[in-house]
Amino acid sequence: MKKDKIIYWISTGIIVAIMLWSAVNFAFNPEMKEAFVHLGLPNWFRLELTTAKLLGVLALVVPGTPHKIREFAYFGFGIVLLSTPVAHLSSGDSVLLEVFHTFFFITLVVSYLYYYKVSHRKFSINV
Repeated sequence: MKKDKIIYWISTGIIVAIMLWSAVNFAFNPEMKEAFVHLGLPNWFRLELTTAKLLGVLALVVPGTPHKIREFAYFGFGIVLLSTPVAHLSSGDSVLLEVFHTFFFITLVVSYLYYYKVSHRKFSINV
Protein backbone atom coordinates (compact mmCIF):
# COMPACT_ATOMS: atom_id res chain seq x y z
CA MET A 1 0.00 0.00 0.00
CA LYS A 2 2.87 2.38 0.76
CA LYS A 3 4.31 1.76 -2.73
CA ASP A 4 0.92 2.62 -4.26
CA LYS A 5 0.79 5.93 -2.38
CA ILE A 6 4.32 6.80 -3.47
CA ILE A 7 3.51 6.06 -7.12
CA TYR A 8 0.26 8.04 -6.82
CA TRP A 9 1.90 11.11 -5.30
CA ILE A 10 4.89 11.13 -7.65
CA SER A 11 2.71 10.83 -10.76
CA THR A 12 0.16 13.32 -9.42
CA GLY A 13 2.97 15.69 -8.42
CA ILE A 14 4.38 15.61 -11.94
CA ILE A 15 0.96 16.38 -13.45
CA VAL A 16 0.25 19.14 -10.94
CA ALA A 17 3.67 20.72 -11.49
CA ILE A 18 3.33 20.66 -15.27
CA MET A 19 -0.21 22.02 -15.29
CA LEU A 20 0.63 24.71 -12.73
CA TRP A 21 3.77 25.74 -14.63
CA SER A 22 1.77 25.79 -17.86
CA ALA A 23 -1.03 27.90 -16.37
CA VAL A 24 1.41 30.43 -14.90
CA ASN A 25 3.31 30.54 -18.19
CA PHE A 26 0.08 31.10 -20.14
CA ALA A 27 -0.94 33.89 -17.76
CA PHE A 28 2.32 35.82 -17.44
CA ASN A 29 4.53 35.03 -20.44
CA PRO A 30 3.81 37.50 -23.27
CA GLU A 31 5.19 35.02 -25.81
CA MET A 32 2.27 32.69 -25.07
CA LYS A 33 -0.11 35.04 -26.89
CA GLU A 34 2.03 34.57 -30.00
CA ALA A 35 2.18 30.81 -29.42
CA PHE A 36 -1.61 30.59 -29.36
CA VAL A 37 -1.78 32.61 -32.57
CA HIS A 38 0.76 30.20 -34.10
CA LEU A 39 -1.52 27.30 -33.13
CA GLY A 40 -4.53 29.09 -34.61
CA LEU A 41 -6.19 29.54 -31.22
CA PRO A 42 -7.87 32.72 -29.95
CA ASN A 43 -6.57 34.64 -26.93
CA TRP A 44 -9.76 33.98 -24.94
CA PHE A 45 -8.94 30.26 -25.12
CA ARG A 46 -5.56 30.91 -23.49
CA LEU A 47 -7.34 32.60 -20.58
CA GLU A 48 -9.95 29.85 -20.35
CA LEU A 49 -7.31 27.13 -20.42
CA THR A 50 -5.28 28.91 -17.74
CA THR A 51 -8.31 29.06 -15.44
CA ALA A 52 -9.27 25.44 -16.12
CA LYS A 53 -5.74 24.22 -15.39
CA LEU A 54 -5.61 26.11 -12.09
CA LEU A 55 -8.98 24.69 -11.05
CA GLY A 56 -7.87 21.20 -12.08
CA VAL A 57 -4.70 21.49 -10.02
CA LEU A 58 -6.76 22.50 -6.99
CA ALA A 59 -9.11 19.56 -7.55
CA LEU A 60 -6.19 17.13 -7.47
CA VAL A 61 -4.34 18.53 -4.46
CA VAL A 62 -7.01 19.81 -2.07
CA PRO A 63 -7.85 17.09 0.45
CA GLY A 64 -11.48 16.08 0.53
CA THR A 65 -12.22 17.11 -3.03
CA PRO A 66 -15.35 15.20 -4.07
CA HIS A 67 -14.67 12.17 -6.24
CA LYS A 68 -16.67 13.48 -9.23
CA ILE A 69 -14.82 16.82 -9.21
CA ARG A 70 -11.47 15.02 -9.12
CA GLU A 71 -12.55 12.77 -12.00
CA PHE A 72 -13.63 15.83 -13.95
CA ALA A 73 -10.13 17.31 -13.46
CA TYR A 74 -8.50 14.10 -14.69
CA PHE A 75 -10.79 14.06 -17.71
CA GLY A 76 -10.06 17.71 -18.50
CA PHE A 77 -6.32 17.19 -18.24
CA GLY A 78 -6.68 14.15 -20.50
CA ILE A 79 -8.44 16.22 -23.14
CA VAL A 80 -5.72 18.88 -22.91
CA LEU A 81 -2.92 16.33 -23.20
CA LEU A 82 -4.54 14.65 -26.20
CA SER A 83 -5.51 17.90 -27.94
CA THR A 84 -2.14 19.59 -27.54
CA PRO A 85 -0.28 17.26 -29.93
CA VAL A 86 -3.02 17.70 -32.52
CA ALA A 87 -2.66 21.49 -32.33
CA HIS A 88 1.13 21.40 -32.51
CA LEU A 89 1.33 18.86 -35.33
CA SER A 90 -1.36 20.71 -37.30
CA SER A 91 0.75 23.86 -37.02
CA GLY A 92 3.89 22.19 -38.35
CA ASP A 93 5.71 21.85 -35.02
CA SER A 94 8.25 19.08 -34.49
CA VAL A 95 7.10 15.56 -33.71
CA LEU A 96 9.81 15.47 -31.03
CA LEU A 97 7.70 17.88 -28.97
CA GLU A 98 5.11 15.13 -28.70
CA VAL A 99 7.47 12.91 -26.69
CA PHE A 100 6.82 15.16 -23.69
CA HIS A 101 3.06 15.25 -24.25
CA THR A 102 2.99 11.46 -24.47
CA PHE A 103 5.02 11.13 -21.27
CA PHE A 104 2.67 13.51 -19.44
CA PHE A 105 -0.41 11.68 -20.71
CA ILE A 106 0.97 8.33 -19.53
CA THR A 107 1.81 9.96 -16.18
CA LEU A 108 -1.77 11.24 -15.95
CA VAL A 109 -3.13 7.73 -16.58
CA VAL A 110 -0.84 6.31 -13.88
CA SER A 111 -2.00 8.98 -11.43
CA TYR A 112 -5.64 8.24 -12.25
CA LEU A 113 -5.28 4.48 -11.85
CA TYR A 114 -3.37 4.82 -8.58
CA TYR A 115 -5.93 7.31 -7.30
CA TYR A 116 -8.39 4.41 -7.41
CA LYS A 117 -5.93 2.04 -5.72
CA VAL A 118 -5.07 4.48 -2.94
CA SER A 119 -8.64 5.65 -2.34
CA HIS A 120 -9.92 2.03 -2.29
CA ARG A 121 -12.46 2.82 -4.96
CA LYS A 122 -13.40 0.20 -7.46
CA PHE A 123 -12.40 1.17 -10.98
CA SER A 124 -15.22 0.52 -13.43
CA ILE A 125 -16.43 1.86 -16.70
CA ASN A 126 -20.19 2.18 -16.84
CA VAL A 127 -21.51 1.95 -20.36
